[in-house]
Parts: sequence; structure tokens; C-alpha cells
Amino acid sequence: MARTASALHILVKDKALAESLIAQLNNGAHFDVLAKKHSTCPSGKKGGNLGEFTKGQMVPAFDKVCFTGELFTPHLVKTKFGWHVVKVLYRT
Repeated sequence: MARTASALHILVKDKALAESLIAQLNNGAHFDVLAKKHSTCPSGKKGGNLGEFTKGQMVPAFDKVCFTGELFTPHLVKTKFGWHVVKVLYRT
């Protein structure tokens, strides 16, 4: 079972915007460009890069996607912070 993961994310307040961002990513948009433009998280300035983190470090819904979701595929996750577009890069 994976103990660490690395992911990119874009945090927005609106589900419709999050879904639009996923559609743009699926049509070839660059994650870092969208993160810098739309993310309300400080990581947006770094293209949404969260770096490597351990299992249980993130809120449960986010953690679940990072440790069970398909790699390199944009996922939509709702947390108390808002709507996240999450792209898991790897697990170790």
C-alpha cells in the first residue's frame, strides 16, 4: 500500500468552474497555467504543485483520491475548502 503521494491541484469555490477546468485539461490545457490563473490555494503560484505528502496528511476526501484514484487523470473532489481539481503524479 502506498505511503506517500505527489499531486497537483487547483482549488476553486465553484463546482461549475472546477468542471470547466477538468474539461480544459482533457482538451490539452496545461495544469500549471490553469492553477496559476484560477487556484485560490497558495500552491497555485507553483502551478498547483503540492509536492510529496504522506497518507493521512490531507483531508479525507482529498487523501482518498490521492491514494486510490487513477494517476495523471484530473479528479473532482469536494472538501470544506471548496472544489479541487486533483492530478495525482505518483505514489510510493
